[in-house]
Amino acid sequence: MAVKTFNPTSPALRGMAVADYSVLTKKAPEKSLLAPRKKHAGRNSYGRITVRHQGGGNRQKIRIIDWKRTKDNVEATVKALEYDPNRTAFIALIQYVDGSKSYILAANGLKVGDKVVSGETADIMPGNVLPIANIPVGTVISCVELKAGKGAQMVRTAGAYAQLMAKEGNYAQVRLPSGEVRMVSVKCRAMIGAIGNAEHENVKIGKAGKKRHMGVRPSVRGVVMNPCDHPHGGGEGKSPIGLPGPVTPWGVATLGKKTRNKKKQSSKYIVKGRKG
Repeated sequence: MAVKTFNPTSPALRGMAVADYSVLTKKAPEKSLLAPRKKHAGRNSYGRITVRHQGGGNRQKIRIIDWKRTKDNVEATVKALEYDPNRTAFIALIQYVDGSKSYILAANGLKVGDKVVSGETADIMPGNVLPIANIPVGTVISCVELKAGKGAQMVRTAGAYAQLMAKEGNYAQVRLPSGEVRMVSVKCRAMIGAIGNAEHENVKIGKAGKKRHMGVRPSVRGVVMNPCDHPHGGGEGKSPIGLPGPVTPWGVATLGKKTRNKKKQSSKYIVKGRKG
């Protein structure tokens, strides 16, 4: 898959690059696998804005993704590749031999008509799901579980992949896209292959209106505000922030400040941090 560029017939098209959706084979989603998505425009139950820069946007429906893939040893056929407005990756509609359908994330190279299966005896082929105990060391994987049976939680974005580095006892070492090496139970499941739509990182929004379609409202820099509105504000003309480092509108240090709790229970499973 590649990205599609345009001739600069307008200021917006000059910098726009969109995904080439020619690989998708179905426009309308499967109605039985949809759920409503209610928008709150960043407001909480009191009506107060708790998340800024949200509002508007096109109406969307949730595609119910099968993150667990527990229908073992039952072969399924890929019926269609579809767009999902809620994620960067494309999704695949699969139909099992018993007639039931479900959505999965489309692995790189997965095509309509391909067969996918889950379980301990599945082949090492893109789209198949196996326990990590049954996956050879060095295999590229995605949709990795953190807790056995909870469903895939890691490596789910477009073009992402992890690599199984080693297995020892009840745990395996998995290198995540961030560079972090993490211990994961060998009972956890993972999908073979990388996530598709790897060219998504080359997409350029191009115009402000497209961001509004996504439900993202404009953002104003703190340095152009008044001192009463932001710690970066004030000064004569264009001026620096006047602080040792940038802060949020509420005065909390940002851009480099570590927010992870050192006493977090899961820290013991991190073999190597993302920064070495």
